[in-house]
Order: sequence, then structure tokens, then C-alpha cells
Amino acid sequence: MKDPSSPSSKKLSGVFIYSVIIVALLVIIGAINPDKFGAVAGSISNWVSNYFGWYYMIITSGMLFFCIFLVFSPIGKLKLGKPHHEPEFSTRSWLTMLFSAGMGIGVVFYSTSEPISHFFTPATADPETEEAMLEAIRATIFHWGAHAWGMYGAVALALAYFQFRKGESGLLSKTLRPILGDRVDGPVGVVIDVLTVFATVIGVAVSLGVGTTQINGGLNYLFGVPINLAAQGMIIAAVTVLFLASAWSGLSKGIKYLSNLNMVLAGILLIAILILGPTMLILNMLPTAAGEYINTFVARTLDAAPMNDQKNDWLQTWTIYYWAWWLSWSPFVGIFIARVSKGRTVREFVMALLLVPTTIGIIWFTVFGVTGIEVASKVPEIVELGPEIQLFAIFNEMPISVPLSILAVILVSSFFITSADSATFVLGMQTSHGSLRPSAKLKIVWGVALSSIAYVLLLSGGETGLEALQSAAIIAALPFSFVIIMMILSFYKDANEERKYLGLTLTPNKHRMKEYLTKEEAEYQKQKDAGIDEEDL
Repeated sequence: MKDPSSPSSKKLSGVFIYSVIIVALLVIIGAINPDKFGAVAGSISNWVSNYFGWYYMIITSGMLFFCIFLVFSPIGKLKLGKPHHEPEFSTRSWLTMLFSAGMGIGVVFYSTSEPISHFFTPATADPETEEAMLEAIRATIFHWGAHAWGMYGAVALALAYFQFRKGESGLLSKTLRPILGDRVDGPVGVVIDVLTVFATVIGVAVSLGVGTTQINGGLNYLFGVPINLAAQGMIIAAVTVLFLASAWSGLSKGIKYLSNLNMVLAGILLIAILILGPTMLILNMLPTAAGEYINTFVARTLDAAPMNDQKNDWLQTWTIYYWAWWLSWSPFVGIFIARVSKGRTVREFVMALLLVPTTIGIIWFTVFGVTGIEVASKVPEIVELGPEIQLFAIFNEMPISVPLSILAVILVSSFFITSADSATFVLGMQTSHGSLRPSAKLKIVWGVALSSIAYVLLLSGGETGLEALQSAAIIAALPFSFVIIMMILSFYKDANEERKYLGLTLTPNKHRMKEYLTKEEAEYQKQKDAGIDEEDL
């Protein structure tokens, strides 16, 4: 165990202080003058989108294709851990935690609102046509599909590899040691870790704000609860108590059980909408949507629409925004995914991360998207409602609308708790020497801070505050993207050397592997006999 007085500890203390100061300053400025804050952040965000849209397209594609490459590479046989490490969670719990942490609230919030928006204002098709419906479903799946998980995977792979296989702490800066050397233990490492904490706080605060507005919208539809800051403050307070209780219980209990609950509730809601909605149209659309997603995958991945102003504007509003948004979320989701993936092989990790959530996304957005478009086409006033209310307005036009709305509110609340719980763990880990077991008190401190930031932003301008924070996330994604590039290069450099040492090829040298495993097991037993903590091994 590291001595608290070590340089690493001092550096981490600095990371905590600098992160708190930066976040506090932004929140105070936003609270004092939310309109000016939103305008400035929006202007910078628009500049980044306009001038770096091509860059976001390339880096997003690069990260995804890198992950796919690893599946077919001998590197894929490496374990994210020592030879004796086994997965901590069952495959089912592991997959549910991946999905819940990665896209929980968003898949409910945008389940109908994004397809509806694309249907009535498509990128290229004529509005409100069959082609517009197909384009709407295809575009939504594209935004929530493999690209997002490729970004998360690139960050998570590097973190899990260096932490569990190489014995580094769980700090993102440590993944760059093969490139930067001991500079990761100095000011350069501090900058990287502060940026990681900042991006995590920004991303999660936006998610909590979005979740709060949708819960408020559902309660408004169900019980007439007014949509205002007082109600939203009470919602945040109530949910904060719940996720702090989960955080106090620990990772294996709280997040695991909540993630499994999320999937059960989401499954019930999905089946209900499939049965109560236009069932045959949905079932026919499912293979079509999947085929269109696969068929247009490469073309859409690299299409920046340089000679089509209408499509270019649409890309700036949707695709570029999403790519930047996922980039800003990648440190939070990547750190959490890395934590729960100990003992998995690189190949197993990448295949599960790319295929399972993407398949779920295709089914989810097809069922909700087709239903939303069909209902909104018959009830045009739904199109004019805010995205936080549209889902409940659609339920209102269906049988058993009240039970559906209640279930949706519970699901959003559960996703809210899971995301916040995961975030408190990640922030606690990043500010406690990269510990895999941050103290419950530290997690509670960060939990209260996240909820406070979310409410202050709502208080300082309602949706304006959220939009300003989203703009800040887009801005933060630009410098952080360079860190991700270095992480990929660092991971590949070290993993490829490891692969060569083990003699791993498409047909590995079994004698070399046996020699390595025997050596690893002997070292493990020696450390265990010396009384070193099992977690540190």
C-alpha cells in the first residue's frame, strides 16, 4: 500500500483541490449570470462543432475500428488482469452494469423524442414519409449504437489493462506511462487527472438534470405536480437519499442490484410497448432497421456532408453533438466499466461491449421510435411538447397509460440512482489514489456535490443552465480527445510487447504461455505468503 505522504498522494490531493475549484467557479458564474454563461459556452461550443466536426468524425471512427481490430488481433487473448484473476461479477450482472452506467437515463429520455424529431425534420428525406420514418430509426440507432461503446471501450481497455495487469493505480494518467514515462507522476499527470474529474462531473450533472426534468414531467402527467424548480429540488433531494444509500452499501451490492432491476423494468416496459403499440409494423421494422444500420454503417460513419448544407447543419445539431457528448462521458463510463471488467479477456470485453448494448439499442429505439412516430402523426400537438414530456404524452394515447407512466418514472429514477451511484464511485476512486475501494464517506461527499451542482444549474437558468453545461461538455471533449489518442497508442504499445513476450499469434506458443503463467503464479503465491492484501494482488 502507498504511503499517504508519497508524491502520488500529494498529487491526488492537488487533483481534488483543482477540480473542486474549477467546478465551483463555473457553477458560481453560471448561477450569477446564467444567460451570459450560456451564451458564451454556446458560442464556443458552436465554434468547436463547426471547425472540428471532421475531427470528431475521424477520431470516433478510429476508436471504434481500433476496438474491432483487437477482436481479431492476438492482443485479444490477453486478460485484463493477472492469470489467477477471475471475473468478479456474473456475465449477466456485468452486462447490465455496462448498459446501465453507459446510457441509462438517455435511452428513456430520447426513446421517442429523437425519432420523432428526425421524422418531422429529417436530414435528407421528405418529412413525414415512409423514407423519413426509416431514416429516423436508422439515425437514432446510429447515434446510440457501436460508436458510443467504441469510445467507452477504448478508455476502459487502457484503464483495466494497466490497472489490473500492470499494477498501476486506477488513475487515467497512469495509462500513459509507456509514452510519457515518469512525467505522469508530475504536473502533466495532474492536468490529465483534473480533466478526467472535471469531465466526469460535467457529464453526470447534465444527466442528473435531464433525469430530474423527465421525472418532473412524468409526475406532472400522473399527479399534476407542477413543473418548476421547487418540485425539481424535491425530486433531486429524494433521489439523492436513495443513491447515497446505494453508494454506502458498496459496489457489489448497490450498483449490481440496481443494474439488474433496471434491466427487468426496462424489459417489462419494452414488452408492454411492443404489445400495445403497432406490433406488426414494429416487428417488420426490426430486421429492416438492423439491416439499414449495418448496410449504411461505413458510409454514415465517415460522412461529414461537405457539399450538402442542409445535411451538414443536421450533422452539427445531432451527430457531431453526440460524438462530442460521448467523448465527454468516456472518462466516467470508461473508469466504471474498467472497474467491473477485471478478469475478462480483451476479446471478450470488446465483443460484449460492442455487440450487446448495440443490439439492445436497435430493439429499444425501433420499438419506441416506431410507436412514438405513429402516435405523434395522429396527435400532432405532441411534436410541440418538450422531450421530457413527449414520452408520457404518447403513453396517454395508449391503453393502461397510467401504469406505463408510473413504470417509466420508476425506471428513470432507478437509472438516475445507478448513474449517480456509479459516478460517486468513479470520483471517489479518482480522488483516493485510484483505490478500487474508495471510502463510503468520500462517495457521499461527491454524491452531495453532484446533486448540488445539478440543482444549482437548474436554479440558475432551468433549461438554459442545462444547455450551457452540455456546451461545456462539448468543449471539454476536444482536449480530452487528445488524451484518448495517447491512451490508445500507449495501450497498444505495451500490450503488443506483452503479446510478443508471450509468443501470442493466431496460433500461440503454448510452451511460452505455460512458462509465463507458471512464473506469474509463483510470484502471486510469494506475495500472498508475504501477507499482501488480496485486492492489491
